Amino acid sequence: MDFSEALRTERLVVIIRGREAEASFRTVMALAEAGLPLIEVSLGGREALKVIRRARAELGDAAWLGAGTVLTGHDARCAAEAGANLIVTPGLGAGLEESVRQGLPTLAGVLTPSEVIAAEALGVSALKLFPASAAGGPEYLRALRGPFPEVPFVPVGGVDTGMAQAYFDAGAVAVGVGSSLVGDAADGGDLDELRKRAAEFKAVCAG
Repeated sequence: MDFSEALRTERLVVIIRGREAEASFRTVMALAEAGLPLIEVSLGGREALKVIRRARAELGDAAWLGAGTVLTGHDARCAAEAGANLIVTPGLGAGLEESVRQGLPTLAGVLTPSEVIAAEALGVSALKLFPASAAGGPEYLRALRGPFPEVPFVPVGGVDTGMAQAYFDAGAVAVGVGSSLVGDAADGGDLDELRKRAAEFKAVCAG
């Protein structure tokens, strides 16, 4: 299954930005075991590349393990070397361009129509609508889909279980979820609570 197909099937990308590398790794593994296979580890988290490298060794080549907050070409190269097979950016720029050049699946951050056009011209895999809630939420997505009805949008920012369904109703192919699902797990918090939240989101995305 390629990334675009996985995105449309699973409809959820989980975003981890942890203050503890060991806790972040345990969070990745708990999410994978809970059946959430699209996981992004933000490079803004502690020792993120080490977390990605260790998780890749455990999960094998088939898992979708992404690097997020990729800003520069150097970021993109380091992420790929660590084993990331998905690159997520907060916006357009050198990190996105290098990722596309390497042939890596990309989830490119956009907000405006001009950025949508620019990202599509690069040949990205899907578009991360960010920050979605600050831009107007599902109504903004619905407005964007007017001129871009076939573009695969993934809203990120302020998405909880209720908002996820609203985004799906507005035409999102998937949603990206961070703190409302991960909570404090990547900082050493309760993994059982993480698993409960994962099940709730999985149920919404399966519906």
